[in-house]
Amino acid sequence: MTWNLFSKKKKTEGAQTAAPEKASGKGRPTPKRRDAQKGDLRPLVPTQAERKARRKEEKQRLRERQDREYEAMETGDLAHMPRAERLPIRIYVRDYVDARWNIAEFFVPVALGIMILALILMMVSPLVSNILTIIMYVYLIAAVVDLILMWWAPKNGLRTRLITKYGEGAMKSARCASYACSRALQLRRWRLPKPRAAKRGQWPK
Repeated sequence: MTWNLFSKKKKTEGAQTAAPEKASGKGRPTPKRRDAQKGDLRPLVPTQAERKARRKEEKQRLRERQDREYEAMETGDLAHMPRAERLPIRIYVRDYVDARWNIAEFFVPVALGIMILALILMMVSPLVSNILTIIMYVYLIAAVVDLILMWWAPKNGLRTRLITKYGEGAMKSARCASYACSRALQLRRWRLPKPRAAKRGQWPK
């Protein structure tokens, strides 16, 4: 009789402990905090697919930024140009070069025309072909001399103006000499950023 009473008591306790689990509707015991945290962890190193998608997004953003900057240089929108092109000293160099007639500006088309004409006339008259080649070299020397005068002229040269207005340190840091020469070698209508003045002669103050 005693054994039956203990057996019934154990069965009753087991039913009471199982009842909350069924009442909760989970059908399984609540997971431990450590197991739950393991399920939320993500790998620190991104996968190859994620890295590829990220590189693609970066390239797309870079391309869009470059397109905006190129369009700004074509339209003259100074606020959206590359940072280097917005420097006041570079704006001054561009305005100065665009204001003058540069012999070097026409060197590329003139040299190309002379070379084609010299090749055509080489079979007919080698003397004329040699004369044209000499003319091309004379033009090259004149263009170089003009660039030197543009930069080193004692009174109105670009170097003197930049030192007076911005200082020699700012002039060197912005690489104004190479920037001015490369711009002077381009035809005025093909320069980027576009000249701010429609005609030559508008000298910067």
